[in-house]
Amino acid sequence: MPSTHKKEKPWDTGDIDKWKVEPFKPEDNVAGNFAEESSFATLFPKYREVYLKEAWPVITRALEKHGIACTLDLVEGSMIVKTTRKTFDPAAILKARDLIKLLARSVPVQQALKILEDDMACDIIKIRNQVRNKERFVKRRQRILGPSGSTLKALELLTSTYILVQGNTVAVMGPYKGLKEVRRIINDCMANIHPIYHIKELMIKRELAKDPTLAHESWDRFLPNFRKRTLSKRRVPYKVTDKSKKVYTPFPPAPEKSKIDKQIESGEYFLSKEAKARAQKEEIMERQRAKREEKMLDRQKDFAPPEEVNGDGDTEKAKKKEKKKNKRKRESDIDGEVDGESSDRKEKKKKKKKSKKEDASGEE
Repeated sequence: MPSTHKKEKPWDTGDIDKWKVEPFKPEDNVAGNFAEESSFATLFPKYREVYLKEAWPVITRALEKHGIACTLDLVEGSMIVKTTRKTFDPAAILKARDLIKLLARSVPVQQALKILEDDMACDIIKIRNQVRNKERFVKRRQRILGPSGSTLKALELLTSTYILVQGNTVAVMGPYKGLKEVRRIINDCMANIHPIYHIKELMIKRELAKDPTLAHESWDRFLPNFRKRTLSKRRVPYKVTDKSKKVYTPFPPAPEKSKIDKQIESGEYFLSKEAKARAQKEEIMERQRAKREEKMLDRQKDFAPPEEVNGDGDTEKAKKKEKKKNKRKRESDIDGEVDGESSDRKEKKKKKKKSKKEDASGEE
């Protein structure tokens, strides 16, 4: 059965802007006055008291145009907005509620009053509960601002919004599309993704929007992919035992021996404190001695000559051995000659002594 609801609409022409927000006028409120009074209240910090007191006449005049009454309670530290009999726009009280929220979050009055416009919306993003560590939170909040506020200014220009970073929240004003983008960027910044990546993406999108040929195409091939690859964070053990080699036994493994059990087995547990200290000292000395010997051997290795191989295959060691043998032979020959000479000398001395004795006896 063909559909009957799709009828031609002669008033629906191509020159009509369907996304345009028409202002709500008193004539549009056919029902008349509201049946009940609606009100909202917001607390503000102590340091905002003086500023709000000075700026309150301006706020009152701006809300009177929409038929909204407002009161500033300095005793309780609160701002209250409520509907009156003159209120004609049902959404005006919601706009007034957003206004006092922004004023409490340190937004300037001239900027906050823009929220009363139809095409303007606001969003207050809580960022403190997203990061536990305070130092890390301060560092990531500073990234939103950037060096001398350059990152914040770039975000404001690209998203057509007003951003104010104050304490544990971020107040944003602008169109709904811009609010959505800013919230995503700030949440990612708190999750350790730098805003510069989103700024690059927004700049590319702005340039692609100028090209009418790409209006009905996907822009994924032009946009940079800065997403981190999710790697497995499962802990890998240092020593992996091969369970296939183990023989299956239905019994559980024996409990590991404690330090005291090992001391009882070795007999160290029953020794006195002095004996334990002595044994420990001896063990340390033994380790030091072994270490010293190892070092000495390492030093001797540096002085050992390298082995060199000749073309014939004879090593240098064999040549050195032959040289040593020849030296020993020469030394033995020399020693024999020296021994012969020494024996001749001894005989000559004996003869001289005998001749002297004989001369002495002849003189007598």
